[in-house]
Amino acid sequence: MTRLRTTCMALAGAAAMFALATAPAHAAPGDVSPSCSSVLTPTGYVDVSWGFSSSCGTQSFNPNLKQIKQLTGLPVGTVVQACGSTYQPAGWIQTASYYSSSCRYSAVPSLSNNAWTLKRVS
Repeated sequence: MTRLRTTCMALAGAAAMFALATAPAHAAPGDVSPSCSSVLTPTGYVDVSWGFSSSCGTQSFNPNLKQIKQLTGLPVGTVVQACGSTYQPAGWIQTASYYSSSCRYSAVPSLSNNAWTLKRVS
């Protein structure tokens, strides 16, 4: 019985990790979804904040969970705030850079600019 319970818990944990680690399949423009830091931010998305989650697995309290925002499909002229941990997608330009505490993605944070204001131009 204990072995069955342990196996079920392991499978449930693996399923939760997989759900967090995969990119959203059908996100609408502007949707924000969680993603573990070990997963590359998909094309058409930007990181909008960083945090910590034990479900992303870690041995310390370094930022390991990011919120990603779907930019594909947003209209020309849209302005968004994004972390500097990813590049802006094609058709978007950086109009400002600044420091944001929610964009600290390093265990050794600095007060350097780490966020951008992006605008869709095409």
